[in-house]
Amino acid sequence: MDVNGTVAEGFEPVEEAFVRNFEVLGDRGAAVTVYRDGHKVVDLWGGTRDVDGTEPWRHGTAQIVRSATKGVAAAVLLLLAQRGELDLDAPVGQYWPEYKAAGKERTLVRHVLAHRAGVPVLDRPLTPAEAADPDLAAAAVAAQAPVWEPGADHGYHAQTYSWLTGELVRRVTGRSIGEWIADEVAGPLGLDLWVGLPEAEAGRVGLVAQVEAPSAPGGLKTRPKRAVSEAYADPSSLTRRAFAAITPMPDENDAAYRAAVLPASNGIATAEGLARFYAALIGEVDGVRLFTPATVERARAEQSAGPDRVLVVNTRFGLGYMLHGTASPLLSPGSFGHPGRGGALGFADPDSGIAFGYVTNGFRKSVTADPRAQALVRAVRLSLGG
Repeated sequence: MDVNGTVAEGFEPVEEAFVRNFEVLGDRGAAVTVYRDGHKVVDLWGGTRDVDGTEPWRHGTAQIVRSATKGVAAAVLLLLAQRGELDLDAPVGQYWPEYKAAGKERTLVRHVLAHRAGVPVLDRPLTPAEAADPDLAAAAVAAQAPVWEPGADHGYHAQTYSWLTGELVRRVTGRSIGEWIADEVAGPLGLDLWVGLPEAEAGRVGLVAQVEAPSAPGGLKTRPKRAVSEAYADPSSLTRRAFAAITPMPDENDAAYRAAVLPASNGIATAEGLARFYAALIGEVDGVRLFTPATVERARAEQSAGPDRVLVVNTRFGLGYMLHGTASPLLSPGSFGHPGRGGALGFADPDSGIAFGYVTNGFRKSVTADPRAQALVRAVRLSLGG
């Protein structure tokens, strides 16, 4: 495998793990970037731009990162709170009056971020076209009755997180969350990261697909627990219904889907863009810092832990971020970030100054802990002497 890029002295294990991902774990096209204390120490890419193509992955190739987008969306709400424009302890209905319907009047903004809002499903799923209509989608979520008392439990809001966060940002700022990210996050940092892909950037984005795990010895062997398998197989389960809040499943290579603003699922980024974003959350990057130290602590303070009503495993969430745990192992107990179902991962580790981004064009069945990303995380830990 012809791997391109640079690795700082001491981080050679990351390059070795990246090469092994292609040779043993079946990666077809991928990139990984690591920052430490605001400086890039790993920037690698390899394979093909399209999952079944021949054109090589180049520096600057971007891919859809699915739920890794949620970490970017969470930053918007936390930054608005940091600026005094949004109160995380206020009812959602204070900003979005229509949301008070159907027993949701006591839902707090922090419940949305911590997956405690109780609306991971829609009784009538939205089509991809409806999901891309912010007015229609927000009205559907506002009318939905919660499946548990808001704040009383937690469960992953796989799709509805898009409209919950997006509508709050729109009500507070008058801008779509995609516009806000472009203006206030991606622009100042020079990030190749979009929620709502501009037509001018479409040529940089590879084609993605679901791919099977390799069967060779040492390859991916993901065996979910029976309860998890049963939940995904049961059309009436919260698990299936949460992921099916958009039905039929969108074509992730479709230009209209990529242009939509769906901050739960359709962000597009380079590995460098994802890592640089997280680096700027925890420290200064070329003169730009996003979170104050107090906001970093707020983001990673545990809000939800234990059995997840949707994912049917134990999960831990801060304010919009998955925290280190069995469902989503990160670098250390102090790490916070977000995986994308089947591959992508972005996170920050304030204690070591590490920020990490991995993107791929081949999605696997893993939800929160893809073996390829995990191999790279272990290599970063080894590089730090852990």
